[in-house]
Amino acid sequence: MHTVELLDQCCEIAQQLGYQIRHEWLGGSGGGACEFAGRKWIFIDLALNADEQLEQVADVLRADPAVHLLDVRRETLRQIGIRTAA
Repeated sequence: MHTVELLDQCCEIAQQLGYQIRHEWLGGSGGGACEFAGRKWIFIDLALNADEQLEQVADVLRADPAVHLLDVRRETLRQIGIRTAA
């Protein structure tokens, strides 16, 4: 699967987990997850290439235990480093 396609799928998974996604120019120095005003956010740094943006979102998904409760293709999770039951 191409990086951009996988990034799009990961953003959809994050939204299913309740994250709001923002694409912002952060100069390559920021991005990732935070929570404020009772909402979960992922800021994707537009200064980064697609692989680095994917890694930002994948880091958030790997840290969220609720990802295992979703009906998501195991292959998608495996590609971003999330172990699934057989």
